[in-house]
Amino acid sequence: MVKETVKHTLKIGIIGAGRIGKLHAENLVLLDKVELKAISDIYVENVIDWANKLGIKKTTKDYKEIIKDPEINAVYICSPTNTHAQMIKEAAEAKKHIFCEKPISFSAEETFEALKIVEQHGVKLQVGFNRRFDHNFKKVHDTVKNGLIGDPHIVKITSRDPEPPPAEYIKASGGLFMDMAIHDFDMARYVTGSEVEEVYVQGASLVDPVFKQYGDVDTAIITLKFENGAIGVIDNSRKAVYGYDQRVEVFGSKGSVAIQNDHPTTVEISTMQGVYRDKPQYFFLERYKDAYVIESREFIQCLLQDSPLVCTGNDGYQAELIAKAAKESLQQGKPVKIEQFKSEIIKP
Repeated sequence: MVKETVKHTLKIGIIGAGRIGKLHAENLVLLDKVELKAISDIYVENVIDWANKLGIKKTTKDYKEIIKDPEINAVYICSPTNTHAQMIKEAAEAKKHIFCEKPISFSAEETFEALKIVEQHGVKLQVGFNRRFDHNFKKVHDTVKNGLIGDPHIVKITSRDPEPPPAEYIKASGGLFMDMAIHDFDMARYVTGSEVEEVYVQGASLVDPVFKQYGDVDTAIITLKFENGAIGVIDNSRKAVYGYDQRVEVFGSKGSVAIQNDHPTTVEISTMQGVYRDKPQYFFLERYKDAYVIESREFIQCLLQDSPLVCTGNDGYQAELIAKAAKESLQQGKPVKIEQFKSEIIKP
């Protein structure tokens, strides 16, 4: 039996008005059946004019005002990662549905505890793995799921940023695996339809010594073993001088499916000197502009129709476990089983 669409407008509050919070706000105000009622930020004085232009009625420094507002149906948590888990718990206890940017937390234990609270209060939690909503990645997922390439054997993911983040960001980011590669861990699960059981990492600081200063790496090769028998390879770099490099290939028993980078145009110029085309899109805001809109639109539709989410809290949790295992593998110099972290968290 198909449930009827709820005939009302959802009222939304956003916690955190940094780059990603503003992006979500500007997308939400364009969606049907949505009222963006409030936004909070500790530096709210810097965003009041911007909020007024979007028609946001309330701005506040105190995020609790959003969570306690009985009119607000759902919250977007776009604040720093170290605040996510506590805010998720408070929002769930207030019976608010939740959209949370990745990662849920820097601690798989904290994430697990937050997800239990979400489950207890019967609210929905979507994690901001926006690449699932990109037209290219979704096509790969659908192709594999429909059996067109048979059983997946090898997954290759390339994910390279055009330039490294500033030192202050690196210091608080949680490291390459939790901050950057976590998108690739989610994508590996998404396109294969299988959980990861083992991780092995080789990493180095080749782009900037500041990464080593903070105990991080900027370059990595990550090998994954999946429960369905497939093998995965992810290569990450914090600096690709030619642009934002985002490619995926899944090779299977009946063929393969692959996507290349998106470019500003498909124009190709051929002369005696060579053949030229545009470099890839420069960064994630350009590359995934449409994906951000779609992920919010689908989140809203899932709330209105009470339908399953495309990207759940468990997806965020599983990606964090892989990130934790990746860091452990780099430190130990050997493969690490995901199961050992699950057994530490999920008590019998």
